[in-house]
Amino acid sequence: MADEGPELLYEVADGVARVTINRPERRNAMTWGVITGLRDAMAQAKQDQHVRVVVLTGAGDKAFCAGADLGGMAGGEQGFTAAHDARGELARLFLDMYDLGKPTIARVRGFALAGGFGLALACDLVVAADDAQFGTPEINVGLWAYMITVPLLRSMPPKRALELMMTGRRVDAAEAERIGFVTKVVPVEQLDAATDELSSQLASKSPAIMKLGRDSFYSVWDLPPREALAVLHPMLTITTLTEDSAEGIAAFAQKRAPDWKGR
Repeated sequence: MADEGPELLYEVADGVARVTINRPERRNAMTWGVITGLRDAMAQAKQDQHVRVVVLTGAGDKAFCAGADLGGMAGGEQGFTAAHDARGELARLFLDMYDLGKPTIARVRGFALAGGFGLALACDLVVAADDAQFGTPEINVGLWAYMITVPLLRSMPPKRALELMMTGRRVDAAEAERIGFVTKVVPVEQLDAATDELSSQLASKSPAIMKLGRDSFYSVWDLPPREALAVLHPMLTITTLTEDSAEGIAAFAQKRAPDWKGR
């Protein structure tokens, strides 16, 4: 078999890191290597001050990610304990994405199923082509969508997530937008342009304020109102003390574009 190239591609241009699962022949199904590579990519993007936005996608036109490669991730040769720990890599990847400090966008074409569905919804925003299909088929093969429960619950009403996990049915792009877990649906031929437009818009904001605001959003997600407000109140004062906040206010008063310094 000819060399099909690396399982993961990573490139940076104009402040946007594009991370591509490069297994189109397997509908971009995840291997242990892919998950580890995604964690490495998130770490690289987090440390690179030139990266302001991360776009996650899959190669080809069939799938964003069809979930785990069951043939290559059974874990039989690893032993029970090692296999159990390895399965936690997907959970660790989700936490890496939440803690990234930079906006993430899933660019979805075709199938986003099982772990691939969770991977898309672990991103902050989802831009989907009108041929996208989402679903949790684990129940159909005697499994349950345990690992992706958190990103699903954070992206749609809980009982809707439960219904999808119990039935295993597919959701097309139009229904996904109605449910609310897809940010925008566009024709296939407009997917790249729509993703680029959104990523450019996010990249144009102050990276310092984006990090402070995004981090606070995730930190108060599950907190009761009183505890959440106790976190958010001092964050407002901290934000006003940044150089970018002062620059943004000055630029507004002077009717010019702000010159963000990221601090």
